[in-house]
Amino acid sequence: MSPAVDRYELGPIGTNCYVVRANADASEAVVVDPGAEADRLRAELARKGLTCVAILVTHTHYDHIGGVADLAEATGAPVYVADGEAVVLERPQDFYGPLGVDIRGYRPDVRLQGDETLDVAGLRFQTMLVPGHSPAHLSFRAGSALFSGDVLLAGSVGRVDLPGGDWDVLLGSIRSLAHAYPPDTEVFPGHGPSTTLGAEVAGNPFLTELRAS
Repeated sequence: MSPAVDRYELGPIGTNCYVVRANADASEAVVVDPGAEADRLRAELARKGLTCVAILVTHTHYDHIGGVADLAEATGAPVYVADGEAVVLERPQDFYGPLGVDIRGYRPDVRLQGDETLDVAGLRFQTMLVPGHSPAHLSFRAGSALFSGDVLLAGSVGRVDLPGGDWDVLLGSIRSLAHAYPPDTEVFPGHGPSTTLGAEVAGNPFLTELRAS
């Protein structure tokens, strides 16, 4: 079953943020990767009569966490992040301050290992650790929807030239997703349009090695 998903492009590079509900009539929502513009996001939630009950973070690159603190404080929603990247969310200035990026830190409420089932807002999310783009990147699957962060994009994959990036590890993570979930799984990536897992496995130009193995 497919949840109701609204996409917002936030921040200077238009990072995807998703508001996820069990169905179109549900009043509780889960927000995935509030990367910036928390005020805009809160206004959209209010306009639609939605209550944010959880915030899921796929990874802690600055463009995915810039709005976490503001949204969490305003809504009281618990924040879920990978244990291996929690320190970046807590102390983003240590990592991004030298780059001139100013982000407020936030102590996450739940630290994930990547093998959990989360029951929130009438949805059941499966977590999976999918490193390669970042050291402890997570994906979240709810029904037929997969929130892949920057691991897998439509026609592309996440870059591996940032700290903690590794091409072989990234390819292994995408292989794990392809083995775990059916081809018609809809992929909601951190940047760009949605796609399906099967379409990317079959035709993504960056996955030639995966198809050959």
